[in-house]
Amino acid sequence: MPTTDPAALLNAQVYTGTYPGLQGDALYTVEVPNDWDGVGLIMWTRGYGGENLELGLSMPAAAWRQAVIDAGYAWASSSYSANWYDARAGLEDTNKLALNFVDYVEYDHSLRLDTPSQYLISGGSLGGHIAAAAVDRENIERTQFKVDYAGAAPFCQSEQNQFQWLGDYTRVMMQLSGYGDEEYSQFQDLVGTFTDYGQVSLLTNPGPMVTALFNSHNNGLPNWTSPKGVEGQRLVDIARNLTGGERPIFDIGFASIFQDVVLSTGGANGDINGILATSMYGNENQVFRWTTGAEPTDEEIEFNEGLSRVSANPDANPLRDDGVRWIPLVNGDFDVPVMTMHTLGDFYVPFRHQQLYRERAEENGNEDLLVQRAIRAPGHCDFSDGEYQALISDWLGWVNDGIKPAGDDVLDPAVVADANYGCTFTVVERVALPACTPP
Repeated sequence: MPTTDPAALLNAQVYTGTYPGLQGDALYTVEVPNDWDGVGLIMWTRGYGGENLELGLSMPAAAWRQAVIDAGYAWASSSYSANWYDARAGLEDTNKLALNFVDYVEYDHSLRLDTPSQYLISGGSLGGHIAAAAVDRENIERTQFKVDYAGAAPFCQSEQNQFQWLGDYTRVMMQLSGYGDEEYSQFQDLVGTFTDYGQVSLLTNPGPMVTALFNSHNNGLPNWTSPKGVEGQRLVDIARNLTGGERPIFDIGFASIFQDVVLSTGGANGDINGILATSMYGNENQVFRWTTGAEPTDEEIEFNEGLSRVSANPDANPLRDDGVRWIPLVNGDFDVPVMTMHTLGDFYVPFRHQQLYRERAEENGNEDLLVQRAIRAPGHCDFSDGEYQALISDWLGWVNDGIKPAGDDVLDPAVVADANYGCTFTVVERVALPACTPP
């Protein structure tokens, strides 16, 4: 545990400590306005912590914290009791902290805080997955620690489709580069060598798959903006369709460092790095397209017929009688206000997740409780201060006063493909991106 607490915002106090989580001890952080009266608590759910045993305090973006404190809310966050993609531990540990943080703070700091009268949940990336899952009916019914959340705000949210996307893209790359007959487990040998730069690993020595599909810069690094031949361009176009269709900023996100991040996952066996006992990845029903017409072309049909197919184990991620699934599902089955925010160019956790979320909400008849915002940025969870602040303010107004905020249409292909898509809620125009033009 850290020896000192992180610095609190003005007119607030921060408390930290440990508590028993699902997989062992977890760390908690709580920040409370000086005049907090227990009206509301927002749980923050952190993103992916990597493949290591070391846990750290979870701190949301400063703008998110400021918006929450300014609104008179306290917030709390768990490190979770495990890293990797242990969304089950993340959800159960977050809910346990929400229900018991008053006791934990009293034990560690000899201070008795008020018990909240309202609970909300928000998070990013893996944390977005957890925040969305926390208000989904199946998980509410099965969690060990039941919290009656009044609303959710998942950002750049991952979900179960994340692992479908990672497997689809890397397998298609193998096929288009001429290595489709190789075992998928050989992917890392064929893609090249990565160099670790701390927070990210970059493909510094591209292998034969990459050089077959992309030209290189003078320094030898792959030039993702320069596909080589028909096959290279088809990979780009398939990726566009898999991540959300024609839309602004996709090309910039495709050529970002998150291309390297996605490729570093290739060759995995579908068990989510040991979270599951067997594989949840299957592509037997996937039809990969580089065109956008109503029907696949003859060449697309031929490509799909030649692609190696695998089946998911239907029992890989079963219902459990002692809590939520190993990978809690985001089914779009909720009955509280949910607001999301996602960047258009995110190549790691793609915008497509938002379209699937909308489709599932419509299937469950609760689409009126979902508001989604598209942000014109190429990175993962790359939100400006103003974008965080506007969403938190609008979300709280919806939850507390019934004033439903505006959002973006994520399903109409013509709307999403418009050059100005995402301009409505993008507060800061990023450098080197196409500017929004007046209507």
